[in-house]
Order: sequence, then structure tokens, then C-alpha cells
Amino acid sequence: MTVEHFDVVVVGAGISGIGAAYHLQEFSPDRSFTILEGREALGGTWDLFRYPGVRSDSDMHTLGYSFKPWIHEKSIADGPKILEYLHETVDQFDIRRHIRFNHLVSSAEWSTENQQWLVTAANPHDDTTRQYSCNFLFMCSGYYSYRGGYTPDFAGAHNFGGQIVHPQEWPEDLDYKDKRVVVIGSGATAVTLVPAMARDAAHVTMLQRSPTYMVARPDQDAVANTMRKVLPNKIAYDLTRFKNVSRGAMIYKKTRTDPDKVRTMLLDEVRKELGPDFDVDKHFTPTYNPWDQRLCLVPNGDFFDALRWNKASVVTDHISEFTETGISLESGEHIEADIVVTATGLQLVTLGEMDFVVDGEPVDFADTWTYKGLAYSDVPNLVSSFGYINASWTLRADLTCEYVCRLLNHMRDTGSTQCTPRLRAEDASMPRRPWIDDFSSGYMQRMMPMMPKQGDRAPWLNTQSYSEDKKLFRKGPVDDGVMQFTKAPVGASAGATSSSPG
Repeated sequence: MTVEHFDVVVVGAGISGIGAAYHLQEFSPDRSFTILEGREALGGTWDLFRYPGVRSDSDMHTLGYSFKPWIHEKSIADGPKILEYLHETVDQFDIRRHIRFNHLVSSAEWSTENQQWLVTAANPHDDTTRQYSCNFLFMCSGYYSYRGGYTPDFAGAHNFGGQIVHPQEWPEDLDYKDKRVVVIGSGATAVTLVPAMARDAAHVTMLQRSPTYMVARPDQDAVANTMRKVLPNKIAYDLTRFKNVSRGAMIYKKTRTDPDKVRTMLLDEVRKELGPDFDVDKHFTPTYNPWDQRLCLVPNGDFFDALRWNKASVVTDHISEFTETGISLESGEHIEADIVVTATGLQLVTLGEMDFVVDGEPVDFADTWTYKGLAYSDVPNLVSSFGYINASWTLRADLTCEYVCRLLNHMRDTGSTQCTPRLRAEDASMPRRPWIDDFSSGYMQRMMPMMPKQGDRAPWLNTQSYSEDKKLFRKGPVDDGVMQFTKAPVGASAGATSSSPG
């Protein structure tokens, strides 16, 4: 089998991988690269999910790239508009030619002798395989499985006479007009689906085990739209981005220092939206503090509108079992349904459901330590992109790309061919803390045992802080005594002829 070589292989052509391509072209133009995408289309999340109303739950002035202004009036955008933005980015910066579709990466093997990764990818349509070698591997494949979402094992589900649908596998021909729909879940997907489906369904019931904090906000940023009328797009965008990042950080900090005050504020807003006839204490008051899990954004209050107009309702209870005509609850109530949507979350994975091997030894990332939240102890020449849980994904993805380019440029300037984070002697006794602290969402808790651990000192931290990461990724020394740089052993094949950067 012919092995094609690139300096950098990027895995994934979603929002992170497209950003990686831009940064490599702009800041490390001497490095050849390719993007391996398992699906036949770019966009990742924004091409995969097709359920009614699919949208961002972050504003596009921070979910958008730092280098490409978001210029549409709506700052809370729907999925098709975000996908359009990604296609515009790919075409504007001539990135499409670097993407190889239908390349589902299954394994990556590092050889210290050769100073290279050997990456194996299969075409999911015909099972043919291709191999690529690279000196550096940049994982931009996201954090959830594309094979299917997470659905609990509901008792009696096989008895249900209607249709059960997961949002990740939405049928194009699903007809819910004048049907009774139950949406199981209370997260961002459920809060999006309920008002979207309520427009045509006979009735939509959101069935939740426990409430989630919700906040209604306009889907347009009036300040941003005003600034764009008097300022160049890039300047208006940068100012809006700064405003929204600062405001988001301030709110998050307040939830940590004065959670009771934030809780009262959020629940008072819900009471104003719904009026005195709704049981806010039962259906909208979580047992946890704000931002222990993500807040659910309700653009223009559409979810609350559906409740007030009796097009939708909320039931807080536990499922006993599915029946032929609906769902029986532990309280004894029965909900009649024609369609059940299991908005029960994603199936989270580590680094794209791939097998990693370093010098013949399989890598178990649960046994590694996170380096700055982007690399892994004793795993050479590898960085993965993972966004924030308390802010927009792209804020951190952009910073990670900047750091990768700094790292590659340092290696070029020093003649290094390998960079590996390794624990110092004083790090050996660090407590093993979860990769993400202080976040109780079930989908994250299910993932934690699979993820690397963080310690109690830099750089073995995953801060989830944009302000701290800006300093660390942009200004912190690349050669910090933890990231170990070495040159190719005599006779190693590193530096083999690369495919043309063009």
C-alpha cells in the first residue's frame, strides 16, 4: 500500500478542522497538510444534525471564527446558516482542496524510530483503506460518536406502537403534523425541538427527570447590528466578540461566587415569562447551581411561548415503561404519544473513536495527564482540539490552533522532530483530578473515566478559562521544561519528502 506523507494530518473537517486549516496556511505556511474527514461532507455537527429548529446555543460572534466576521443579523443562528458560514470560510480561504472526504480514520501509530505517525483511514462506502504518514497529528474530530447518540435502555420500548427517534438520526420524511409528540430530555436539544415541533404537532410534551436552568434572550444582537452600520465588519465583529466574551465570563464568575443571587434572577425571569399559573418550582428549578450544567438558551422566548399557547407542556417525572400507546410514569400518569423523541444526549468518545499506539504500546488516555487541556503525557506530536463547556467551542479551538502553529514553528526553528509532554519529578505526586471539574451534566460524567486526568499545577490543568488560556497559549513559553523537544535519531526517516503544500 502506498503511504502518502504530509507534515501535518488534521482529522475532522468540522468547525475545528476548518479553523486548523486556516491557521496552518496563515501561520505555518511551510508545512504541508491534509484534512481527513470520515463523512462525505464538511461541517461536522452542523451537517450531521437535521432535526427541526437545530441551532447554536452560543452567539455566533463567539462561536464564529476570530478571523472571519459573522455578519448576519441573527446572532443565534440556525444550523443551515452556520453550515453556510463554514462553506463560505472553506471557499474564501481555499481550504476545500485540502479535504479528503470519506476517509474515516481508524488508527494512528507513532514510531520514534521514524519520527512519524502512520494514520490508517477507510472509505465507509467500500471498505478500501488508505495510509498517510505525518510528523504531527492534529485531532479535530470533536467529542461525540458519529455512529449514534445516547439512549437509555427504556423498559418496554419495543412495545411502543409509534415511532422512536433520536435527534442525531432524524428521518428526513418524519411526519409529525397533528401528531402527539413526547420529547424526552431537558437540555438544549429538547428546548430547541419543543417549540419547533409545536408549530405543526397536535401537542408536544417535554418529559424530564429534572429541570434545567433556562434563559430567554433575543436572537439578534442589537449592539452588533448597530455597530456594523457605522464600522467596518471586522472592527464591529471584534468589538462585539470582546463584549460577549467579557459578559459571558462575568456571568459565569458570578455563578461561582454568588450562585443564590444568579439562581433567583434566572427563576424570576422564568416566572415573568410564564405567569402565575405555571409551577416554576417543580418544572424549572434545578437542584444544582447555575452553570454546574450549561444554561439552556431560549431565543426570543419561543419555548415559553409554546407553553403559554398550550401547544406544549412540561412533565417532570420518571419513566416506568413504554406502552403500546405512550409512556407510563412512576407517578402513575400515562402520556399518550404517536412519536417519542429521545433527546437524551450524545455518546461521548475520546479522540474520534480511534486506536492510538506509541512505539507498539496501545494508548489508554485515561492513564495519561492532560497538558494544557490539549495534549497528553508521553504521547508525542499530538494535539487535540476541545472547546469550552462554559463558553463557545470556537474560542478555545482558535487558541489551540494558534498554539499548534507556535509549536510547529518552534520545532522548525530548533530542528526538533519530536515534542512530548512529560511529567517532571515534582509532578509525580499530583492528585488525579477529573479532566473537567465542577460540571455535573450526565453526558460529561459518563465521559470522565475515559479522559486524561488533570493535576493541581500548570501546565497539567484544563482551565476552562478563556482569559487564562489566552495568556498561556499565546504568550507562555513553548519550551517550558515540560514539553520535551528532541531531534531525529540518526537514520530516522523524519523529513521525508512531503506532498506539496499547494
